[in-house]
Amino acid sequence: MKFIPKEVIKIINKYHVKKSKLLAVLTDIQAKYNWLPPDAIKLVSEKLCVPLIDVYGVASFYHAFSLTPRGKHIVTVCSGTACHVRGAPIILDRVQDQLGISPGCTTKDDQFTLETVNCLGACALAPIVVVDGHYHGQSTTQKIDLVLTKYKKKKKRKPTKKSRKKK
Repeated sequence: MKFIPKEVIKIINKYHVKKSKLLAVLTDIQAKYNWLPPDAIKLVSEKLCVPLIDVYGVASFYHAFSLTPRGKHIVTVCSGTACHVRGAPIILDRVQDQLGISPGCTTKDDQFTLETVNCLGACALAPIVVVDGHYHGQSTTQKIDLVLTKYKKKKKRKPTKKSRKKK
């Protein structure tokens, strides 16, 4: 989604332009754009009268915020001990092959971002892959292929002239 200053100002105004609401403002911007665009961070700094370095400090401290564009779908592979011994490295390799990216990267079409985490806290379901907050436990390469195919199909297609109904 393209950065629109009016939208960010609307978010800032929602919190009555209070410095104490910096986290809430950044959270809403992250939710809207799936990352924190530099122009949005500058605008937040100006409107809330918070030094730019402090806004960046908060944005870079919390893992929930991203300073780089992220894909529409976030794929997270657990690499904790239980997941590791139950095949997480093989699962991660398969996800990397399917998406054509390494952890920390986003596909060229901005559809997928791949991440790894040290533990998701659901070791009984190891190995675990999370896609957009949905846990896929006891993952196998076959299960992951199906899951990723499902999300790839969710990619919206623009209607063509042939597919539009004539009136």
